[in-house]
Amino acid sequence: MARTTPAQKLDQLAQLIAKHPEGVDSESLLLAFEGALQLRTLQRRLAQLVQQRRVRVEGQARAVRYFAADSGAALLVDAVAVAVAAAQEVQEVQEVEAYVPLSAEGADIKAYVRQPRHLRRPVGYRMEFLEQYQPNHTAYLSANLREQLHSLGCSPAQQTPAGTFARDILSRLLIDLSWASSQLEGNTYSRLDTARLIEFGQVAEGKDALETQMILNHKQAIEFLVHAPEIATVSPDTIVALHALLSDGLMPEPAMCGRIRRRAVEIGGSVYLPVALPQRLEELFGIVVSMAAEIADPFEQAFFLMVHLPYLQPFEDVNKRVSRLAANIPFIRHNLCPLSFIDVPQQAYVDAMIGVYELNRLELLRDVFVWAYERSCQQYVAVQQNLVPPDILRLRYRQALGQVIGAIVRSGAAITEANVLAQLPNSVQPEDRAHLTQLVLKELAGLHAGNAVRFGLRPLELAAWNQWLP
Repeated sequence: MARTTPAQKLDQLAQLIAKHPEGVDSESLLLAFEGALQLRTLQRRLAQLVQQRRVRVEGQARAVRYFAADSGAALLVDAVAVAVAAAQEVQEVQEVEAYVPLSAEGADIKAYVRQPRHLRRPVGYRMEFLEQYQPNHTAYLSANLREQLHSLGCSPAQQTPAGTFARDILSRLLIDLSWASSQLEGNTYSRLDTARLIEFGQVAEGKDALETQMILNHKQAIEFLVHAPEIATVSPDTIVALHALLSDGLMPEPAMCGRIRRRAVEIGGSVYLPVALPQRLEELFGIVVSMAAEIADPFEQAFFLMVHLPYLQPFEDVNKRVSRLAANIPFIRHNLCPLSFIDVPQQAYVDAMIGVYELNRLELLRDVFVWAYERSCQQYVAVQQNLVPPDILRLRYRQALGQVIGAIVRSGAAITEANVLAQLPNSVQPEDRAHLTQLVLKELAGLHAGNAVRFGLRPLELAAWNQWLP
């Protein structure tokens, strides 16, 4: 059989668009290829067709639709552009596919899920897959593997309060995890663009508004986990909160942010059909999260969440993003190296998840998880070791610090040493009172709406206090 050339691939896409005189969106085009085409490849080919004036674009964000250009415009195709596009496609075919090192079992799963959809048997949710797991008795990760991961992920902050390690490297983690997790969803922001957006609020030129929103949502969700580890536990409330933060502005119906879905969903590129009944879904969501909360080992707990949250698909969308951030909860709480998913090949992750959906097999996802965690550790443990050590007194009196600041703000007191000393609890040792007073004064001087949440302060409380200040 003759091989399809790059020009023929563009022609095929143009012909498909021409069959929709009312216009067609990228999601529908992706479904039409039945898993044979990746989102980034589709986006690139669409851009080439637009550049060649064979296709025109109307609408913005989720409303973007593609239309076949009229015959007159089609004659204006730039021959050089066609040649360049063809050369790029040929180069990509010749390049070795980016992937993670595979076990024999992982390679077997990859071979199965790469088959066309019509060769794979449709399956539904299997309750026995969940029932077979018994927290702290069953293990998806072997004892040797968990021990290996522990040795990689331990840090100098291990004996300090929960969340210390993650806070130490927060600026780096915000960029890496926001970028990498978004990339796995097809986001085209570069790491540099992500850094500029997070650090300076600078939106990348030419990017879809939804891509920008996705990055900012990740930033907010990560900050929620890092700044409040005592609240952000493996619980239904935390998982729902993560979904609300990650899906903000990205759901067709805003009311579905932070809410268990009420209708059936399908997964693009897969023959898996998740649970459809809302009542059953609510029940299973509670069971999954409860089982996850019982798991003692942080690595086993993280991996369980990465498996069973996407498998259940409790939300209309954004399920995998929720699972990736939820997997970081045990790492943050145990002061282990967080999992950033940096450099994880998108196709490897997609294949691994389809293996879970359709086969209930975990080996390929385990390969991805282990490789990704090792990659994260190579960066963050070394980074953290080079940081200035934390103020031990601040760590010791973290709770007292928050109590004093909260009391001063809520009472409308002025920022003075006398007022701070009057609020210090008796648990503060005499030799530490002067130092802690200075810490409180420093925090009060820099208090604003963006960081007041660290001390449990609501925006209205802070606003009222600011009005009382001279």
